[in-house]
Amino acid sequence: MKGNNFGYLIKEGIRGIFLHGFMSFAAVFVTVACLLIVGTFFSVIYNIGLKVEELNEKNEILVFVDETFSDAEAKSVGSDLALVKNVEQAIFIPREEAYEDFREDMGQSGAFDGLSTQTFRHRFRILPTDPQLLEETKAALLEVEGVVKVKVADDVVNLLTTIQNVVSMFSIVVIVALVFVSLLIISNTVKLAMADRRDEIAIMKMVGATNGFIRLPFVVQGFLLGILGSGIAFGAEWLLYNFMANQLVQMDGGLLLTMVPFTQLILPMLVIFAGTGMFVGVVGSFASIRRFLKV
Repeated sequence: MKGNNFGYLIKEGIRGIFLHGFMSFAAVFVTVACLLIVGTFFSVIYNIGLKVEELNEKNEILVFVDETFSDAEAKSVGSDLALVKNVEQAIFIPREEAYEDFREDMGQSGAFDGLSTQTFRHRFRILPTDPQLLEETKAALLEVEGVVKVKVADDVVNLLTTIQNVVSMFSIVVIVALVFVSLLIISNTVKLAMADRRDEIAIMKMVGATNGFIRLPFVVQGFLLGILGSGIAFGAEWLLYNFMANQLVQMDGGLLLTMVPFTQLILPMLVIFAGTGMFVGVVGSFASIRRFLKV
C-alpha cells in the first residue's frame, strides 16, 4: 500500500509539471539561474579564502638596515632581530643581492641603469611564526638598533580580504532576491495546477480525503521542480567552473587567484544545491496550497 501511495504521489507530481509546461520550465530555469549564481559566488569566496590563507602563511616582513652600517655591522643586526617575539627566522640580504633581485624583476628596462648597489640598503627577510601578529611584530622590529624601516607585505592579503567581504555581502543580497523569485514562480506553477483541479479537490474533500493527502502531490510537484533545477544547475556549474579554471591556467604571468579542482567543492556544492532546490520547491508549493483547501 505504501508503495502504491508513493507511486501515486510521483505520478501526480509529474503530471502537474507537464500540465503547465511553460510555468514549470520557467520555475526550473529560474532555479537553475539562482543556483548558478549561488554556486559561482560560493566558489569565488571559497577560492579567495584559500588564497588569503596561503598568502598569510607565506607573508614576510622586510627589515631595512641603516645605510651607514658596514657589511659586518648590518649582518650583526640579525642576531637582535632573531630575539624579537614572533620572529621564526631572519634571513640577511646584502645590498648586492637586493640590487640583482630588483634588476631581475624589472627585466631589461633601461630606466634604472643609473642605479647601483649603493642605492640599496642591506635588509633582512623576516619569516614570522604567527602571520596574524604582523603589526605587533613590525612595531617590535622598529625598536631594534640599526633598523630604519620595516615593510609588511600584506597589501595583496588586505585587497583579497576586502574583495572577499564585498563579494560575500553582495552575494547575500542577490541570493535572497533570486530565491524569492524562484519561490514565487514555483508557487504560481503549483497554484495553476491546483486551480485546474479545483473541482477534483472539492470532490476529494467531500468523500473524506484529508488535507494532507490532497496537499502531498502538489508538494511533490514543487519538490521535483526544485530537484530538477538543482540537478541541472549542478552540472552546469561544474562545466562553468572547469572552464573558468582552465582560462585562468592559460593566462600569462603569475596568477593572483588560482582555482582548486572542482572535486574539492563537490560535497559543499551538492549540499547547497540540493538543499536550496528542495527548500525552494517545497516552500513554494506550501505557499500556494492553503487557500485551495478551503472548499
